Amino acid sequence: MNRRTLAVALSVIAVWAVGVARLTASDPIGVYAVVEKVVFEPSESAPERVQVWGAFALADTQNNDDYAAPQKGYLYYACPASQSRTCSNEWADLKSVAGKGAGVGFGGRHMPTGRIRKASEQPSSPDAYPIKMGVVRMTGVGSHGSIVAKLKAALTER
Repeated sequence: MNRRTLAVALSVIAVWAVGVARLTASDPIGVYAVVEKVVFEPSESAPERVQVWGAFALADTQNNDDYAAPQKGYLYYACPASQSRTCSNEWADLKSVAGKGAGVGFGGRHMPTGRIRKASEQPSSPDAYPIKMGVVRMTGVGSHGSIVAKLKAALTER
């Protein structure tokens, strides 16, 4: 085997290895969502709590690549102490994608992410908002595309 052939073969193996690593790497996101609307409490100018309505897939903390089946409803959060600026920024990011069909992720896989509440449930006892890596917009391709498609399908269910 000449040097050029060896270099090409090694390059192909390296590209393949990176692809395999990406497919098997742990997904760090705690919540995938397609957001329909965001309700700030007591007001948008001084939010202390937020209702995030849409479809959500919460991380399976036992398997680093799995998520629970998407569910329609809302997440109800309060901002952790001394994190109001971060919460305001992230909640504004969530509002900016509301109603646009965009997939987003937030929170961390190995931290509490809250619970999905049914539309008929009155907001009470908010969960702590999971601050980890900001709000990440999904590309709509690969595994992200699959999750976003499932979330959109959940929004159409009764």
